Amino acid sequence: MATLTPSRVQAKAPGSTAKPPYWTTRRRDVLAGYLFIAPQLLGVVLFVLIPVGLAVWYSLNDWNVFTGEQTFVGADNYAALADDPQLPSVLGATALFCGGVVVLNIGLGLLLAVLLNRRFRGATFFRTLFFSPVVVSVVAWTLVWGFLLQDNGAINGLLDSVGIDGPNWLQHGDTAMVSVVVTQVVRSVGVNMVLFLAALQGVPSELYEAARLDGANSRVLFTRITLPLISPTLLLTAIITVVGALQSFAQIAVLTGGGPELSTTVLVYYVFQQAFEFNHIGYGSTLALMLLSFVMLLTLVQWQLRRKWVFHEE
Repeated sequence: MATLTPSRVQAKAPGSTAKPPYWTTRRRDVLAGYLFIAPQLLGVVLFVLIPVGLAVWYSLNDWNVFTGEQTFVGADNYAALADDPQLPSVLGATALFCGGVVVLNIGLGLLLAVLLNRRFRGATFFRTLFFSPVVVSVVAWTLVWGFLLQDNGAINGLLDSVGIDGPNWLQHGDTAMVSVVVTQVVRSVGVNMVLFLAALQGVPSELYEAARLDGANSRVLFTRITLPLISPTLLLTAIITVVGALQSFAQIAVLTGGGPELSTTVLVYYVFQQAFEFNHIGYGSTLALMLLSFVMLLTLVQWQLRRKWVFHEE
């Protein structure tokens, strides 16, 4: 009986009609990639795209949630933005709150990171101490600060012990805004501190040694070496801090309820008031879309500016 030699097998190969396997290596890799990103895509669709689409639809309607009655009003809710007498005060309070939180959070976080990046006894304890408020519940943290900031609270008690008559922090416009800003900064500064610490520890020590040999002082080391090399982290912290400040709700709701008057009514809290307290779902959705536009615009501006102040960005 004749057997197929290797030369005969090779000769028959070009004329073979066998189909290639469907699950090639490339297709398996593509499928694995889609499976890995599927949970994230599903979350984006369910919790971002669909809610934004519903907000756009609600903004075009006048919806009474109690009766379930919807009336299409077109762009009337958008036109109402220009006629809202409270909106300028709300936007002003939002700008003050966001600006104060961003400047203090980034500045204090960088300062703490520089100080705690040095080797000294107790450094780990202080790192843990400053980061620990981050893991505390926002509501619990704010409730405690609400008791501390009362007219007869612990803070005024400390001031009274040194002969200072403290104000009613949460009942005056200027001090109320300062109070909510400080409360937010003290709780969240630990995140930026940890990010800056990681960035500082990634700066090569050889660069500092070479600069010191050339006669550079501490200010030059910080401005010419440290800041440029940690500028990507600065960009990251700026984006997440701005977005977080624009979305801060619990601190305002628990501490001041937007008062006194409108001094601490930021845009996200005004959305809640219009939609769920005053039952203006359509107008509240319009304000929510305005807030989304601000977040996207500020993020885009910071991302575009990275080419000017982020090291090695082109």
